[in-house]
Amino acid sequence: MKLWKRNAVVAAIVLFVCVAVYLNWSYEKESTDVGKTLGQAALVDGKTNDPLLPAVTPAETPAESAPAGASTGYFASARLNRQQARDSALGMLQETLGSDTAEDAAKADAGVAIETLASTTVSEAQIENLVVAKGYADCVAFISDGGVSVVVSATEEGLQDADVARIVEIVTGETGVPASQITIIEAQG
Repeated sequence: MKLWKRNAVVAAIVLFVCVAVYLNWSYEKESTDVGKTLGQAALVDGKTNDPLLPAVTPAETPAESAPAGASTGYFASARLNRQQARDSALGMLQETLGSDTAEDAAKADAGVAIETLASTTVSEAQIENLVVAKGYADCVAFISDGGVSVVVSATEEGLQDADVARIVEIVTGETGVPASQITIIEAQG
């Protein structure tokens, strides 16, 4: 019985690593296939094939009349998808920690994974809050092993080099991730 549970924990960890690798590959492919590169950070047009990042449609982009801090369609959906994935992962990790039959090594790995998940969640929220504080209507950040993707609401003029530099500075300051591993996606209407 112990072997079965240990294998299930190992399988869950392998699954999470595979999902992280897929997301990293997906974001890297997207940043090289679409958009233009400004310095080392990629600016792309909001089109994505990633199932965790819903496609942006004109009706879902932030309206100028939306109250400050209110999430609109795309951003609310992206946050919900991210939270659901995290809740599922956290539930499995907590189950491992609380298990009487799980080995100490598996419990230690689960504890480290929970700490990493919590740290990532705080960093993403901090990035989102700082970007919004700089005057953008909305923002959602995704941190993975391969870098950081930031989806920001489109401005009337579109994102300019100065906007990209401002966002890259926020992300680098919060995470220490180099600009070459930061992708900025503009949600356009």
